[in-house]
This record gives sequence, structure tokens and C-alpha cells, in this order.
Amino acid sequence: MDVVDLARTQFAVTGSLHFLFVVLTLGLAPLVAIMHTRWARSGRPVHEAMTRFWGQVYVINYALGIVTGLVMEFQFGLTWSGLTQYAGDVFGAPLAMETLVAFFLESTFLGLWIFGWGRLPRWAHVACIWAVTLTAYASAFFIMVANSFLQNPAGAVVGGGRMHLTDFGALLTNKALVFSFPHVIGAGLFTGGMVLVGASAWRLRRRTPEVEFFTRSLRTGVVTAAVGIFLAMGFGYAQFGGVAEGKFGSGRDPLAAVGLGFMIEIGQLLGLVVLLVMLPMISVLPRLRWTHPILIAMTPLPFVLSILGWMAREIGRQPWMIWERLTVADALSPGLTSGMVTGSLIGFAAVLGLLAVVDYVLIARVIRRGPYGLDLGATADETRAPALSY
Repeated sequence: MDVVDLARTQFAVTGSLHFLFVVLTLGLAPLVAIMHTRWARSGRPVHEAMTRFWGQVYVINYALGIVTGLVMEFQFGLTWSGLTQYAGDVFGAPLAMETLVAFFLESTFLGLWIFGWGRLPRWAHVACIWAVTLTAYASAFFIMVANSFLQNPAGAVVGGGRMHLTDFGALLTNKALVFSFPHVIGAGLFTGGMVLVGASAWRLRRRTPEVEFFTRSLRTGVVTAAVGIFLAMGFGYAQFGGVAEGKFGSGRDPLAAVGLGFMIEIGQLLGLVVLLVMLPMISVLPRLRWTHPILIAMTPLPFVLSILGWMAREIGRQPWMIWERLTVADALSPGLTSGMVTGSLIGFAAVLGLLAVVDYVLIARVIRRGPYGLDLGATADETRAPALSY
């Protein structure tokens, strides 16, 4: 491969690995916030246990996902300086907002939530996790603003060989944004819901003593997955109204059409299963042990669909970095060689791949251990998880 194809491959690999963390974060954050709110209102130990258990899964995924996000930031300066020179005044603004939201506000509120157990007033503590959720979604919004500008460079003009922002409102109401952002949110909820379903089904199949705990979690996951797949499918089809003519036409990279086709077909099948089978059977699913291996096997599919959708959106834009304004070749940093990009590709892929494995191992360890001996919310002298009495 030449240097351009290597650079594209590098960004595809690192972007895909990073998005695995992001899509789960977007799905788990509101679920943990809802669980915490229910605990604050009811005071029931089971709600506290659910908040701490799924909250610990969320914190693990968030912490490792932040590290993968740093690699994405580095690549714009190292590999794509042509993009920042040509459109940095426009493209950089939403990225800067995302950094402020994600690395300052979101991390600050998450820190307050993690270390505020037993220290903050009850409803102030609840407000922190809702602030985490809102800032996580705001972070995703600004990323989609930047990405949508690449798909459709609205609100900017070219002058002096550079793009300049002329209408910030047009940037925020981009036709490539208004349906894609809810689509991403739906994908996140679907992913988070299916993680709850798969993990709970695994515990129930092993005849866990915490039957009520994981029954509640499985039912919560089914409802969340149903909402998520409905949003993802609805806004996914609506996006075609804002797709530039010829994006998936002849002469384009066939991988875009392949990714789009698989995403649509698998997504439709999963949508039918969730909405027409799992949701009507929600009251009996926890007791039907023969369904549990199926639910476990379905858990990775939302992650696969998310990557396929991202591939279709990005590859279909080729050979443009900014649609009909800047090519990928012109966006590449000058002076890069195939050896340099290959070396960074191997390094980035190894680090991010290792982080993905560590994320899986740590989350799997929490799930295997169950809602006992949790670190999140534990007091200094606590030696057991909250009792699961009802």
C-alpha cells in the first residue's frame, strides 16, 4: 500500500477501536444515572447494588476509552496536518469544544460521582451522574458536528486557500448531522442494553444466587435495547435524505457499500428479534434458560454494527476528506513515508488492541464476581457489597 492507503488504514483501525469504547459509554451512562435515581428515591439495597455494579463497569470502560481517544487527537497533528491547515478554523472549533466537555466537565463530574459516595448530599450525588451523562452526549454531539462538516461543509467559505467559518448555526444544523447524531445515540443505547442482557443471561444461566438482581438487569437491558434499535433504525434510514449524491454510487470504494449493506441487513434482523420477540417475552426471558446462550451470542453484534456503520459513513466519502473541497491525499501531512506510517500503525494498533483486551478482561471479571466486593462506593472498612435483600 502507498502512504495514503496506509494512513487511511491507520485511522480506520484506531477509530474503530476507539469507537468500541465510545458506543458502550453512551449506552451505559444514562442507565447508571437512572439506576442511581431509583436508589435515591427508594433507598432499596437492590437499586444501590445495581448502581454500583453497572457503574463500575461504566467507569472501567470510560477510563480506558479516554486513553484511546488521545491517540485520535494525536493523529490529526501527526498524519493529517493538511486538514488542520486548510480547515482547522472550522473543523477545530467543535473538536476543541469536545475536548473541553469530555476532558474537563465530564471527567470532573465523574470524579465527583466516583469519590462522592457517602460524602455528597444524596441528590447532589445523583446530579453528578446525570451531569456525566449530559456531558458525554454533548461530547458525542460535537464530534458528530466535526464529522458532519467533513461530509457536508456547511457554514464555511474558502478564502486565501483556507476555509473560514461564516455561519455557526449552519454548522450545528448541518443536514448530515440532524439525523446522524440521534442514530449514534440509538446505537449506544442498543449496545449498552445488549451488554446488560448478555451479562445477565450469562449469570442467570450459571444459576447465580442473585436471581432478582440479574432479572431486573436483563429486563432493563431488553427495554433499553428496544428503544435503542428503534432509534438507530429510524434515524439511520432518515440519514439517506442528507447523503450527498453519488456517495455510494459507481466508482466509489466497494467497501462502503458492503459495510452499509451488512449493517442494514444485520440491523434489521436484530431489530425484528428485539422488538418482536425479546420485548414481548420480557417477563419470561430470565426463566427461559434455553434462550440465554442466544442472548449471550447476540451481545457482540451491536459493536459489529457500529463499526460497519462507521465504515460506510467514512469510506463512502472517498477520495474526499472534506466533500468536494479537500482530498485525502491533500490532507495528508507532507514528508510522511510508508515506513513511518507503518510503524505508527503497528504501534497504535498494538496499544489500542491491548486496551480493548484489558477492558474486556476487567469487565468480565466484574461480571463473573457479581455484585459483591465492588470497589465503587465502598467505604474504607467495607468488606462486602450491599445486601441484596428486598
